[in-house]
Amino acid sequence: MLTQTTSRVLEPSDLDAALAVLDREPVANAFVTSRVQIAGLDPWRLGGEMWGWYEDGILASLCYAGANLVPICAGPRAVRAFADRARRAGRRCSSIVGPSGATSDLWRLLEPQWGPAREVRRHQPLMVTDRLPAGIPPDPYVRRVRKDEMETIMPACVAMFTEEVGVSPLAGDGGLLYQARVAELVGSGRAFARFDADGKVAFKAEIGAATDRACQIQGVWVAPEYRGTGLAAPGMAAVLRYALADVAPVASLYVNDFNTAARRAYQRVGFQEVGAFMSVLF
Repeated sequence: MLTQTTSRVLEPSDLDAALAVLDREPVANAFVTSRVQIAGLDPWRLGGEMWGWYEDGILASLCYAGANLVPICAGPRAVRAFADRARRAGRRCSSIVGPSGATSDLWRLLEPQWGPAREVRRHQPLMVTDRLPAGIPPDPYVRRVRKDEMETIMPACVAMFTEEVGVSPLAGDGGLLYQARVAELVGSGRAFARFDADGKVAFKAEIGAATDRACQIQGVWVAPEYRGTGLAAPGMAAVLRYALADVAPVASLYVNDFNTAARRAYQRVGFQEVGAFMSVLF
């Protein structure tokens, strides 16, 4: 029997109710929604628990607790309940990430026990578009990465991750999980790159999360020797063309506020700021 307000770990039978919460904000929740649509709510398949917050017996908010801790549609009371549960469980995530308001509140409650963080990125603009840019032709050399090109794309993925997050994805398990994730994106046709004359990656990006309502572009990277040469905007236009034609009617991404070059490139391609994420990195 549920009390008026309570939190608990969701079970596979709660799937429809969880999807209804996720569907309230399809763009912001694309990452978690895509995982849940594939894996359901079984913790082994999902790669973590899904916590639910109930108000008047109705599921109102969620928190994904896996490699990331992600508050979803969470108001102040839900955030407090999730913080209490997270404190009891102990920190098992490598980051807290989500809409800036709820994530900031969650970190404020957890920092006394979980801090200090390695880095806190308080404002990461969430940007969306549902159309191709009028004035920037897609780069014709950006294409889907083939399965036999894993050895070529992996060094670029590792370089991007290390540059973005500040630690190598090869640490810990030698990169097995990260390599499996890249292979999954390549295998599903959601990894894109432009290769130069020597066969090296000049530009790359992936569609990291995909639902029928929205997709999220991630891992955007230009090789250092090609930065400033104008590859980013046409490359993004090419990835956007694939995304809107083959994956979802809306494409999104979030970007560090201090990365002015990337923000400028995304704006040129038509992405507009609609909100903000926040990330706490451990």
